[in-house]
Amino acid sequence: MSLSILADENIPAVEHYLGALGCVQRVSGRTLAPAQLQGVDVLLVRSVTRVDETLLAGSSVRFVGTATSGLDHIDRDYLTRQGIAFAYAPGSNANSVVEYVLSAIAAVGVTLERLLTGGVVGIVGYGIIGKAVAARLKALGVDYRIYDPWLDQNSVSHAVSLNEILECDVVSLHPELTMEKPWPSHHLLGSVELKCLRPDALLINASRGPVVDNAALLSLLDRGVGPQTVLDVWEGEPDISSPLLQRVALGTAHIAGYSLDGKLLATRMLSEAVTARLQLPAPPRESPADDAPALVVSDTLSKAELVRYLLQSRYDISQDDALLRQAILGNREASGRAPGFDQLRKAYRERRELAGSLVYGALRVPGQVELIRGLGCIPARSLPGQAGVG
Repeated sequence: MSLSILADENIPAVEHYLGALGCVQRVSGRTLAPAQLQGVDVLLVRSVTRVDETLLAGSSVRFVGTATSGLDHIDRDYLTRQGIAFAYAPGSNANSVVEYVLSAIAAVGVTLERLLTGGVVGIVGYGIIGKAVAARLKALGVDYRIYDPWLDQNSVSHAVSLNEILECDVVSLHPELTMEKPWPSHHLLGSVELKCLRPDALLINASRGPVVDNAALLSLLDRGVGPQTVLDVWEGEPDISSPLLQRVALGTAHIAGYSLDGKLLATRMLSEAVTARLQLPAPPRESPADDAPALVVSDTLSKAELVRYLLQSRYDISQDDALLRQAILGNREASGRAPGFDQLRKAYRERRELAGSLVYGALRVPGQVELIRGLGCIPARSLPGQAGVG
């Protein structure tokens, strides 16, 4: 059987995993039209593509996969009624988002130092990513609180009310986007909730743009009374608010989950689902990417300096902030800003994850080894070429 596979241009290595099963064509997910699906068996998308009856009616598509953890862009009821197989990639980008959040914390003032000396992170949403954030904070010895009213509160450690979350030093948002009552996440943080955040707090949104009322946030920041803010997601993407970008501490183009490692894992998960559902030979297991290089640290670094150094060795969030400001604020033509936002995602550089990295150094300062392990890395006491591994 030879498959016709249509894949978003931003999903990597589809040819590596599925090329042996048929023809792979690439398409812009933002502008995908029904006419492009004629004769297509497998459709692989990202969050920018709304998959529903309008897109699929009359097509030959038998399998839809989204290389994302979120599902708000997929009409699953329609797929079920039409007998179209479906898969997504829950958790594939979780560690990428975790490291984005930690990098944001490390980049804004002394927030990292505050957390390592008793500060508290409030996590909204306790799904796969929220749990991953909590696990990494626990490993680093950072206190946290959880708000997710959809879950059995007895099953959630550190569960608190939303008001208690808003009192934390850092508020990190990770809910699914839903309008469903009684706890819709759409505009979960509106003008009332945003005013409850401390001026010295840090707000991070790496979930979906409409979880925060962007107009209310801008109004607050314009008055100079809002929290320090890091936004990776925006209402109205790709046509985002230039005034809001000017006000936030850091802004990025919806790339928190865009590590190469996370993207490749998502592609592999979808490829395995395609072959399993259509009863075809399994895709290759090996990754097309080389191992990330090892890192070397000095034993003179403080705890915060060590964490910040390791995070920035793999990902410097300020680079993505500068690129977004150039694409949006540096573009005199308003009509070019939305395409500029999408181009940043399309042409995103290769970014590797920190977790799993070998970290070499003498590591004599108390607590260094624990922090390295807390970041998901593997500490090795001897430099490459020397004897002895810690």
